[in-house]
Amino acid sequence: AVLAAACAGRGLPLLTFSSDLVFSGSLGRPYAESDTVDPSGVYGRSKAQAEQRILEAHSGALVIRTSAFFGPWDIYNFAYSTLHGLARGQRMKAPAAVAISPTYVPDLAHAALDLMIDGASGIWHLANRGQVSWHGFAVMLAEAAGLDADAVNVADHGAPAAMTVLASERGIIMPTLEHGIDRYLHDSQDRWRMVVGQGLGG
Repeated sequence: AVLAAACAGRGLPLLTFSSDLVFSGSLGRPYAESDTVDPSGVYGRSKAQAEQRILEAHSGALVIRTSAFFGPWDIYNFAYSTLHGLARGQRMKAPAAVAISPTYVPDLAHAALDLMIDGASGIWHLANRGQVSWHGFAVMLAEAAGLDADAVNVADHGAPAAMTVLASERGIIMPTLEHGIDRYLHDSQDRWRMVVGQGLGG
């Protein structure tokens, strides 16, 4: 909010990021920008409050909500840990009850810069097109990488369903999730295929 006020006072644009977790996941359909926030946890509440304070301080700010991002240079994300474990012959577990919008970071960066160049403001939802559970995402990654998708087990049998999928009523400018996964596997250059015994940073 302090940065937003400083940018507003100098006539400078501001881009900041928020989260799908400003929503509880109980709506039963993907969330659009105009849907009322209803966070169910401290993290989501902090993000919702930040959005409000930023837009109050800078009416021209661009606030991008995104979800479950993964990128080729980051080993601390779900895609890397899933592929790394499967490549080492481990059985992996992932929740199946929560539907999400996985987002490939280069796609997010390019779309965010395009919006900045176009002078966009307010809240936008940016996520790769498609919705899937964490378990489904793991299976998609395994199949695309040629690994054993049957080694991915469901981690939350009987858990209540939730959906924090992000949709947009302002514009569809992101590629599909399948396209993002394909480029992730190309761009990561098999960093997740590490020799057994090496640590995450090996």
